[in-house]
Amino acid sequence: MDLAIIGTGYVGLVSGTCFAEMGNQVICIDNSQEKLKKLRNREVTIYEPGLDLLFQRNIDKGRLTFSDDLKSAVLNSEIIFLCLPTPQGEDGSADLQYVMKVSDEIGKILKENNVSEFKIIVNKSTVPVGTAQKVEKIISDHGVNNFDIVSNPEFLREGFAVDDFMKPDRIVIGSRSKNSFDKMRTLYEPFVRQGNPIIEMDTASSEVTKYAANSYLAMRITFMNQLANFCEVVGADVDLIRKGMGADNRIGKRFLFAGIGYGGSCFPKDVNALIKTSEENNSEMTILTEVDKVNKSQKLVLVNKLLKYYDNNIKGKHFAIWGLAFKPNTDDMREAPAIIIINELLKHGATVSAYDPAAHETAHYYLKDTITYCKNELDALVNADALLILTEWNEFRNPDFEEIASKLKEKVIFDGRNIFNPEKVKESGFKYFSIGRNPVN
Repeated sequence: MDLAIIGTGYVGLVSGTCFAEMGNQVICIDNSQEKLKKLRNREVTIYEPGLDLLFQRNIDKGRLTFSDDLKSAVLNSEIIFLCLPTPQGEDGSADLQYVMKVSDEIGKILKENNVSEFKIIVNKSTVPVGTAQKVEKIISDHGVNNFDIVSNPEFLREGFAVDDFMKPDRIVIGSRSKNSFDKMRTLYEPFVRQGNPIIEMDTASSEVTKYAANSYLAMRITFMNQLANFCEVVGADVDLIRKGMGADNRIGKRFLFAGIGYGGSCFPKDVNALIKTSEENNSEMTILTEVDKVNKSQKLVLVNKLLKYYDNNIKGKHFAIWGLAFKPNTDDMREAPAIIIINELLKHGATVSAYDPAAHETAHYYLKDTITYCKNELDALVNADALLILTEWNEFRNPDFEEIASKLKEKVIFDGRNIFNPEKVKESGFKYFSIGRNPVN
């Protein structure tokens, strides 16, 4: 099929590359000349394991191209995917200005060129319920009628996006047109050859499905974080409780790890957008309001432990930080706990040296030159009073504790991701503070 991908951000670039890998002819459209220059020079503009190989291969095959010519893409494509940013507005709602602007431009192009071929315009951006109807009206107002709006939310995990796209556990398609369902099913069938479902529904249900899935996962994480805080008070171990809970097949094992709160481009934004939409429709989802509140406070839990240990005085202290990204296998720092934690340390008069395997460039955007950026995890430890672990990268999981001790001023670790075995740390002579487990002193 001939496909147009409008927007080459995280979702757009992964989607376009993976569609091309299945033999489709894909043109990716963006209005950023800087980004287009990099893409045309075969430079992957996001950090995503496994993407580069597919990206290079499909450019070589001529199936993946990049342009700023929206008109040509719209006229020459059967299916047009809107993969545009929907950032969180000041009131928590999703900002739809980019989706609406491009929809208006598509309407003008279809009208001015008297296009008779049926076009499918797919919302792959995360958008609130009712957006499909708004996009349809914008295009229809130009006098265009031979088109359909489809809702096709993405469920990609950063760090695993290529696998998630190539082997999805489900595809959700929202439409009211049999023709659109048939075309979208044909497009996606090569991705679900093992029998995972293509689920067809109306556009409103499809739009809500995306928000419901992310908000539910955010709620699971938040429940475990609040439970971890409770465990510390009563002397229980949240890791053992997690194992006991996860063995129940009604609950499952995933998203039960306690820590310092969720971040990223999806969970915070989607939770707040669903809160806002529910308020606007007089059906407030108060449980999500509490999820958002707890998550924000959880990002300060590690700082509070640290302040307690140092009797509320860390002025002049120097701390080493391992991990800046909101999760491993990405360079994304949007809403990352590390930003909140580091700024709190700086506010209290401390200094910071940090290492992250992928997020150094991103960190400069968020933290500027307020901290020292190190080339490896050991350099970050030099003359630090304590080590803080904020992202659970695999390379941090089995360190040489003797080497850590040789570089730190004091054997103290604050582990915001519970990546170490407390007994092993204790054997190495460290004071160890984690989340939801009794401290090792």
